[in-house]
Amino acid sequence: MRRPSGLTMDRLLELTYRAEQSHFWFRGFRWFVRPFVARAVAGVPAPRLIDCGCGTGTNMAMLDAFGHVSGFDLTWRGLAFAAAHGRRRIAQGSIGAIPFRDGSADVVTSFDVFQCLPSDVEAAAIRELARVLKPGGRMVLTFAAFEALRGEHSVLAEEVRRYTPGDVRRLLEGAGLEVERLTCTNAVLFPLLLLVRSLQRLKSGGAPPPGEWEITVPVAPVNAAMSALLWLEAQVLKAINLPFGGSILCLARKPR
Repeated sequence: MRRPSGLTMDRLLELTYRAEQSHFWFRGFRWFVRPFVARAVAGVPAPRLIDCGCGTGTNMAMLDAFGHVSGFDLTWRGLAFAAAHGRRRIAQGSIGAIPFRDGSADVVTSFDVFQCLPSDVEAAAIRELARVLKPGGRMVLTFAAFEALRGEHSVLAEEVRRYTPGDVRRLLEGAGLEVERLTCTNAVLFPLLLLVRSLQRLKSGGAPPPGEWEITVPVAPVNAAMSALLWLEAQVLKAINLPFGGSILCLARKPR
């Protein structure tokens, strides 16, 4: 499976580990995702969750509030960070061949993994997520949105593709899953992202170099202001779906 490799992956994980607790993007991510996970576990006694591509393990800590959480990641570096977070129910494995048995989870999550998967693994990964779900189980997924937002961070993360909401729906429904909710997120960031990343491509002749600044925590006033905007967007998302943004968030269900 093609994923960010060697020093590139180690650097990406290191930057992520530093930023996850306080960076406005990660704060917004958690505000967006929590209601989707709450809906996914609603009515399920003692739910079991698997975080697929758990990276540094920070999102597993968020998921702890909803049930019994396990996770896996392709990289030893990611698992080392997860262990440093105190995670113990972790394993090394590929999302194209998940190291859990059939029907072992009530909920599976996968956050910003699919944009890095080769085309020949993408469909297999969705089937694997469905395989480890119990009948009636749900998945909560996020995807990088819109090719127009490809830029320096995309190169750092070695993104293979970016998605539209229609792409996500076709991928899930093609695997026999029922899409219960599908929305874009980070809409308040969209104009700035579009401008900055368009300029990055223009400046580099369409092939921007890897860039780290977007995953570096900004100065406190800027971080606080952006966090406030994302918090407000999270409140709006409780009522409506958004047609554009930097990411796509989806809740899907495996039929009984």
